[in-house]
Amino acid sequence: MQVPFLDLTAIHDPIRQELDAVYHKVMDESYFVYGRPVTTFEKAFSEKCGTKYGIAVGNCTDALYITLKMMGIGPGDEVIVPAMTWITDAEVVSQLGATPVFVDVDQKGLIDLSQIESNISSKTRAIIPVHLYGQMCDMHAIMELADRHQLKVIEDCAQSHLAELDGKKAGSYGHAAVFSFYPTKNLGALGDAGCILTNDDQLARACRKFANHGAANKHSHEFPGINSRMDTLQAAVLLLKLNYLDDWTAERQRLALRYAAMLNGVGDLVLPESDQQGNHVFHVFCISTVWRDALKRHLSKEGVQTQIHYPKALPFTEAYAHLNHQPGHFPNAFEQQQKILSLPIYPGMSKVQQEYVVTSIKNFFSFSS
Repeated sequence: MQVPFLDLTAIHDPIRQELDAVYHKVMDESYFVYGRPVTTFEKAFSEKCGTKYGIAVGNCTDALYITLKMMGIGPGDEVIVPAMTWITDAEVVSQLGATPVFVDVDQKGLIDLSQIESNISSKTRAIIPVHLYGQMCDMHAIMELADRHQLKVIEDCAQSHLAELDGKKAGSYGHAAVFSFYPTKNLGALGDAGCILTNDDQLARACRKFANHGAANKHSHEFPGINSRMDTLQAAVLLLKLNYLDDWTAERQRLALRYAAMLNGVGDLVLPESDQQGNHVFHVFCISTVWRDALKRHLSKEGVQTQIHYPKALPFTEAYAHLNHQPGHFPNAFEQQQKILSLPIYPGMSKVQQEYVVTSIKNFFSFSS
């Protein structure tokens, strides 16, 4: 049996007629940039997440760059970034001339709250908590710390669409939040797309202008900006998919609970924590084992596709080798990069497929014991 890590066809096939209709509507209207679906999606998604403003942009990297830039982050500043995340969170800080200050993660892969304060200096301007794998950081503690030190908080919600903490959605706690709609995300476009969420009137206006050549309108350029647009087709697709996101999220959570039940006590596996409150939306079902590499090879031979999120923590990448970080500086991140493995999980994954994945894992550990 072949089990892909992610099967977009299984997600798209049930709504293919609706997707076709969306495509033809956009084609008929022929308003491919800043068409009505863009502003409609901005409003619908921001309301869904519980924020006042949504600014649609080209991708999540742009969203973070624009947000930090409009917050005034630049040369001489420092920004707190978790050691285990996608490189966007650090590279954007670097591109602005600021310095990413890495903080180790906890056992869940989330920024270690106990280590943030000791890494704050007089140069620190912001914190980027990443809701990694689809689970939310403790935003109450982070916001309290940020308020005490007068720091900005930008939530990285690229993997956490509709995750909740105490009844509030991911993206509604910080001063701003950024989302990715890359095709593989829980809410994915048919190309690249991203957005910024905020409740800050001034920041929303500034971000919108900066993403549009520094202009509120086509020819009213107030300052040099950039060009970062979510095109009309992507917005229309996302608007359609938003209707299904609650059901897709619930399906991911059910699959995760089944994984947890079937894999409990197998080998040395450490499984992600799940709950009934919606805190984790399982963009990734990430397990941990000292046998990671051998298990990955075994599953590949069995036709089960897996991935590693992420094979190198940011401080140990070539991009940040000049900072001379050592494994002992980030022991949890260093350990996790050697032990974590992401299993297939997606809406439309069949019970038979999931059971095959579990059986293949159990067979591996029975052979290894």
